[in-house]
Amino acid sequence: MGDPRKIRSKILHPKHPWVKERLAEELILVGEYGLRNKRELWRAASLLRGVRASARSYLSLTGEERVKRESELISRLHRLGLVSKDAKLDDVLSLTVSNILERRLQTIVYRKGFAKTIHGARQAIVHGRIMIGSQVVRSPGYFVTRDEEPLIRVKRVEETGAA
Repeated sequence: MGDPRKIRSKILHPKHPWVKERLAEELILVGEYGLRNKRELWRAASLLRGVRASARSYLSLTGEERVKRESELISRLHRLGLVSKDAKLDDVLSLTVSNILERRLQTIVYRKGFAKTIHGARQAIVHGRIMIGSQVVRSPGYFVTRDEEPLIRVKRVEETGAA
């Protein structure tokens, strides 16, 4: 009979749907980063909200527990490419949605010059023309880590199987 619990969305939607300033900001970000819809933007905002909430909770801790958790958070965010190695909690709290959106595969492909436009980058990814290492990635919203960034490349004609 299936899972009895109610499946809920992992992202938070705006509480009030018609706030003019928020709608204008969202429209600018959706256009700048070539997002398909605002749900992709809200997903990035939810990720940022979780990171910032954990950083704020670590500010209330004292002693070595705070140092341990703070270093774990900083190292995780450094691996993701969001902060530098010697960052502090204030740097984590100053992150914005734009910092998250800059780490998407679509944005990195465009910034590296593999596509002429941000929308062309999305199309190239969806059509399977972009590889990370030896793996074809077809998700424009794929979050690229610092280690994977130099491995991004365009698929060659010999690798497609076409002659």
